[in-house]
Amino acid sequence: MKILLVNPPNCGRSIPEERYGIDSIRQIFRGEPLALEVLAGNLEGHEVRILDLKAEPGGFHDALSGFAPDLVGFTAVTCEANTVVRLAEEVKESSGATVVAGGIHASCDPDFFNRSCIDYVVMGLGKASFAELVAAIEADRDAGNLPGIARTDPGGKLAFVPREYGPADLAETGPPRYDLVARYRDSYTLSSLGFRIGFVASAFGCPYRCSFCCISSLTGGRYLNHAVETVIADIRALGDIPVIRLVDANTFGDPRHAERLAEGILSAGIRKNFVVDIRSDTVVRHPDLLRRWKEAGLRSVIIGFEEITDDALASLNKSGSVAVNDEAIAILHEMGVSIVGDFIVSPDYDEERFDALERYVTERKIDLPLLAVLTPLPGRPLHSAWSDRIVLHDLDYYTLTNAVVPTRLGEKRFYERYAGLTKAFHSNARL
Repeated sequence: MKILLVNPPNCGRSIPEERYGIDSIRQIFRGEPLALEVLAGNLEGHEVRILDLKAEPGGFHDALSGFAPDLVGFTAVTCEANTVVRLAEEVKESSGATVVAGGIHASCDPDFFNRSCIDYVVMGLGKASFAELVAAIEADRDAGNLPGIARTDPGGKLAFVPREYGPADLAETGPPRYDLVARYRDSYTLSSLGFRIGFVASAFGCPYRCSFCCISSLTGGRYLNHAVETVIADIRALGDIPVIRLVDANTFGDPRHAERLAEGILSAGIRKNFVVDIRSDTVVRHPDLLRRWKEAGLRSVIIGFEEITDDALASLNKSGSVAVNDEAIAILHEMGVSIVGDFIVSPDYDEERFDALERYVTERKIDLPLLAVLTPLPGRPLHSAWSDRIVLHDLDYYTLTNAVVPTRLGEKRFYERYAGLTKAFHSNARL
């Protein structure tokens, strides 16, 4: 079977740019579509191509006509969902290919894709289930009852059997098909900082239930580790790329496994710079583990600080405290590990809260602060809690840089402060 896996183009829309000419809110890097590389790695016996429309925005029509796929699979976050529907309609207008939608938005809000232009929706971690779907379609078997997969029923309701995610869903024997994006490799960079960067997954899922986050929905709340040998092989497969981003929600979710991985990297003689996600409380509880990772090449950690008061953290169902965050920052500074800090700016921010955030980040010398606007993503608890507040329902704007509920400050002033902080924080950023 000929399978085309598509990463949607940059398609999110920006209120600050469209309404106020504020253009300082920019993504600072373009990463590879690891989710599609992972899917492709478990499709042995099929002719698979990956089309990254973020790197090749004009390539869709040529891919459809030149490759003539039997199946087209799309991944999408929320702000890409409308674009995926439009692309799926193009597929159906030009061919008889089967169309499958997956990714974050499909996992959180699968009903959105219950449309005539889409045949199946894959929810959650799809490496194993997507291969099962392909096998069923190729054998002309009923694929609508596979766990984690729903056959669309426009005008009706999606019916699917929940999938109990476990180690088998990692499909360890099928490594990511990095070769399928080789022609795009030079575009996967931290351009502002001059780094080429490659993506590797060592774990999937998250057991925590922050009200704004979609990660737990990918594995039903399970936390699943790849074998150390698998991770080492994936790192080696990226060749001479100097910076490896472990794209796990929390690389240190299982500290014992993280220790084994560090030892594996050291024993293998791998010399890379690693960027990983970690929780503040893990840093505080396991500083020796972080020191061992520093020996293995740890360069930067990404921490979801989110907010700067305990009350604000509690309102997001975010476990932890400002005191623990501060202790983690001090430990990392002492180690010489740079900190990428994720912060969430609520539409309810006033001038005082913007000022407080600026002071917090500056005083604590966060190396690369990243600001997102608190967004009620469909399918998450925050969306239900804010349902009567939402005034903007067009998913194109759900980029995490737009306020989809009214802002406490005047809208223009809100974006001026948000963009101003973003620009200031990035001007001296380092990793």
